[in-house]
Amino acid sequence: MTQQTVPVKVWDGWVRLFHWGAVACLVVSYLSARLDVWRVHYVSGYTMLTLVLFRIGWGLVGSENARFTAFIRSPLAALRELARFGRRGPDLETTHNPAGGWMVVLLLALLLGQAVTGLFTNHDVGFTYSQHGPLANWVSEATSERMSGLHLRIIDLLLIAVAVHVLAVVAYRLLKGQDLVRPMVTGVKRLPDSAARAPRHGPAVLAVALLAVAAVAVWTVTRLGGAG
Repeated sequence: MTQQTVPVKVWDGWVRLFHWGAVACLVVSYLSARLDVWRVHYVSGYTMLTLVLFRIGWGLVGSENARFTAFIRSPLAALRELARFGRRGPDLETTHNPAGGWMVVLLLALLLGQAVTGLFTNHDVGFTYSQHGPLANWVSEATSERMSGLHLRIIDLLLIAVAVHVLAVVAYRLLKGQDLVRPMVTGVKRLPDSAARAPRHGPAVLAVALLAVAAVAVWTVTRLGGAG
C-alpha cells in the first residue's frame, strides 16, 4: 500500500538562489580559467564569495531548516544515515539529512576557501595573465604565492566533493527512490502525512539585507587593491 503524501514547502527561494547560483559560478569560474577569460573569472569569483557569505549568514539567522543548527547533527547520525543508504523508504526530511548536512558544510568551506584564496592570487604561480587578486599587493610575495598554490589545489578538492555530491544525489534517486533535485528546483517536497509540517521560512527583508551586506563587503574588498 502506497503511503499518502502531501506537498510541503521545504526550501525557500534564498536557499535555492544560493544553490543554483553557486553551481553557475563554479561552472563559469572553471571554464573562464581554462579559456583565460580572467575578467569573467574574477567577477564570477566575487559573485561566488557574495553568495557564500550570504549562505553563512542565512545559516545562522535564516529559515528554520536552512540553519546550521537544523541539519548539522552528530557524526554518528551521519554514519547511521550512510548505513541505511541501500534501503528504500519515504523521504521524511524537511532539511538536509545527517550525511548531506556534513556535505553542505564541506562544500561551503571549500567554496569559501577557493574564493578567499583567489583574492590573494598573483600571476607567478601557474597563471599566464597579468591581473592579480585585489589583495595580492597587501601581503608578501611569498604569501601571495602560497595562496595562489592553495587556490589551484582547492579547486581539485572542490571538484571531487562536487562529484561525490552529484553521485550521492543520483544514488538516492536510484537506490532509495528519493528525488532530491526537484525540491531544490521548486522548493516543494512530497512528504508522508506524518512528516508534513512545513518549516518556518525567514522574512524576505532579512534575506535581502544579508545579501546586500555580503555584496557590499565583497565590493569593498575588491576596491582595496583595485578589482581584477
